[in-house]
Amino acid sequence: MSPVAIPQASQEVSTIVKDASKKIDVDNVVIDYIQGYLADLASDDPVDDESYVAALDFAHELLVDAGGDDLLVAALCEKLSEIFEEREKARPVGTGEKGLQRLDEAVQIGAQSKFSAAGNLLAGSVDLDATASRKIESRVDKKKLEKAEKKLKAKLEKRHEGSLVKINYESSKLIEEDQQAYEEFYMQVNPLQMGASKNKSKDIKIDGIDLFFTGKRILSDASLTLSYGRRYGLTGINGVGKSTLLRALSRREIAVPTHITILHVEQEIVGDETTAIQSVLDADVWRKYLLAEQDRITAKLAEIDAKVAESKEGVTRAIEKERESLDSDLSDIHVKLAEMDADKAESRAASILAGLGFSPEGQKQATKSFSGGWRMRLALARALFCKPDLLLLDEPSNMLDVPSIAFLANYLRGYPSTVLVVSHDRSFLNEVATDIIHQHSERLDYYKGNFDSFYATKEERHKNQVREYERQMGERKHLQAFIDKFRYNAAKSSEAQSRIKKLEKMPVLELPEEEDKVTFKFPDVEGLSPPIIQMANVTFGYNTEKTILKSVDIDVQMDSRIGIIGPNGAGKSTMLKLLIEQLTPLKGMVQRHPRLRLGYFAQHHVDALDLSASPVTFMQKNWPGKQDEEYRRHLGNFGIVGMTGLQPIRTLSGGQKSRVAFACLGLQNPHILVLDEPTNHLDLGGLDALTDALKNFKGGVILVSHDVTFLNSVCTMVRLRSIRRRLLRMLESLVLLSSIRHGLGCGCERGAWRSKRRRVTNWEVYRCGWKENKIYNKRTSQSQYDF
Repeated sequence: MSPVAIPQASQEVSTIVKDASKKIDVDNVVIDYIQGYLADLASDDPVDDESYVAALDFAHELLVDAGGDDLLVAALCEKLSEIFEEREKARPVGTGEKGLQRLDEAVQIGAQSKFSAAGNLLAGSVDLDATASRKIESRVDKKKLEKAEKKLKAKLEKRHEGSLVKINYESSKLIEEDQQAYEEFYMQVNPLQMGASKNKSKDIKIDGIDLFFTGKRILSDASLTLSYGRRYGLTGINGVGKSTLLRALSRREIAVPTHITILHVEQEIVGDETTAIQSVLDADVWRKYLLAEQDRITAKLAEIDAKVAESKEGVTRAIEKERESLDSDLSDIHVKLAEMDADKAESRAASILAGLGFSPEGQKQATKSFSGGWRMRLALARALFCKPDLLLLDEPSNMLDVPSIAFLANYLRGYPSTVLVVSHDRSFLNEVATDIIHQHSERLDYYKGNFDSFYATKEERHKNQVREYERQMGERKHLQAFIDKFRYNAAKSSEAQSRIKKLEKMPVLELPEEEDKVTFKFPDVEGLSPPIIQMANVTFGYNTEKTILKSVDIDVQMDSRIGIIGPNGAGKSTMLKLLIEQLTPLKGMVQRHPRLRLGYFAQHHVDALDLSASPVTFMQKNWPGKQDEEYRRHLGNFGIVGMTGLQPIRTLSGGQKSRVAFACLGLQNPHILVLDEPTNHLDLGGLDALTDALKNFKGGVILVSHDVTFLNSVCTMVRLRSIRRRLLRMLESLVLLSSIRHGLGCGCERGAWRSKRRRVTNWEVYRCGWKENKIYNKRTSQSQYDF
């Protein structure tokens, strides 16, 4: 490439970025921003190597974060890097940073900006067609872009100042903070309190909270009250802003006192070479920092002692003062490490990981070797290990199996600090919560007790509020009628004035809002003669050396309600994929009725949705032949009503996206519903609606779930009673089919299938594979199952 002249570099950078945007599927707002940012940098004089390298790193991260293909973005950045390098070669020798220069004439900045804007339009650097035709909101938050610019500026300043080297932690998503190292953000949000916070109150009382998200008001003049040591369940319908509230707390956008440490478990961590147990130990950043400081000070004291021993002068006043300062710092560190139980850290981390299902061998594996579900457990383990004063959990049971949910519930019941957990799992909330916070109508309402207590109290409170409102409206009407009748009557004017004052002093009550009742409805289907789906002696593995399922027999009929439960990695989702013929068995046979229609709800169902399209448009594209109104009525059968059906799917909450996926299942008019974790994102109203819809569905259902209440309500295939006393409440009357490596093929289970859904009596437990794969029978007085 010939050297690029400096005036031409900016235009060439702009052209390259614009051409690349045709291949990189990224929002035009991001492309325009990167285009202008890099073109502006190319026109600067001079540009040092660190500036353009950092700028290209930033551009790469931003484009990938906005959805661009990593390889295409890397190729673009490589090409831009060559432009910047050639640009520097084209600079005349001896040029560098210039001093102040006298201008030939005055320059009007405002006029210059107008000419620059017009020039950009003429040069084609702004895509007018794309801008004019855009009918959807940008996926990029402008505030986020501004934050990224500030971060880049700070990063360059730190490089020039030669400040401390950043720890490049791989974007831990325990706390989601784009492009900022976990350790740095943790220290910023949770400053170290060397003994200062010991006697301070850790109760939280914040009034007048106004919270917005993408222009939508989430809370209006709300009050947040969290008493230290209590466990709060945060409930509310999908889209009300529960996750937004947790994020605002984790970033201290809501002014939580700085001596209260906060940690938010939101997403799975990014895997790397770090072992699972070391990842948990590294999560407590201040412990890691204090241990390093302890080693540094100890080494410094040893160095001082060695110098004193060699010196003829002995201990000078300066040396003695330095030693006293170091001894004081070391003493403070020892006190803080003792408060953290630093000496027990490794055993505590191992215990937490074991409770969440990590074997001793698994704890030593690199985090990159774990699946998404296991990385989510690892994120949870890191938070539990840190023991923050305020632990924020967002749907923690979504990626956990039943034993891990039970462990988490038991662990949280003994947790000494404050817990705020968003969950739609009633059994989990009943086990964990001491209080419930109901988020609705831009406010927070507080209830003592677990979820069942909250539900009963809420209904009674609503009835009382309606009665009080109706009573007051009746009294207002009566007073107003008297005032209107006698206001101008001389004999009654004083009484009328008295009633006017009384009316003015009455508090203004509002009619309590009725929460919209959500209903799901799957279409009725014609019957099919059996057999519908049969798996006979099926064995499957992704390679012949390690099988996941072995000798599995199963028979699904039109009236089946089969629940599959087991630990993560046991093969539950694999078995569903075998049923729908996404996978082919190594051995055995899967036989399906020739006229069978299957409706499959995947665990990661959002991946199948076009997030840029509206629900109506998405349905028109995939299941054409109906009018818009028909699609909207069908969406209404699954709680997607009004203008929600016309919004881009990416603007919907997780629960609303699940409802769209269920509506798409309904359009397929299936005979059998195959559901993989269908309850993960649904709110409590949606769960009730789905439960009722599956009960009333005329076809068969086979599902994977860890939601005990949901399984108990829907499924009728095989019954398990007691496993252990502390799990009895969660697993009471639990319907289950243990789809584990060694399960589904043993004689007792095949017998249960052949006896046409015979209900299994107490203590008859099949191989579940969660621990030792023991089988217990009716003579067992107590299960030895141990988590």
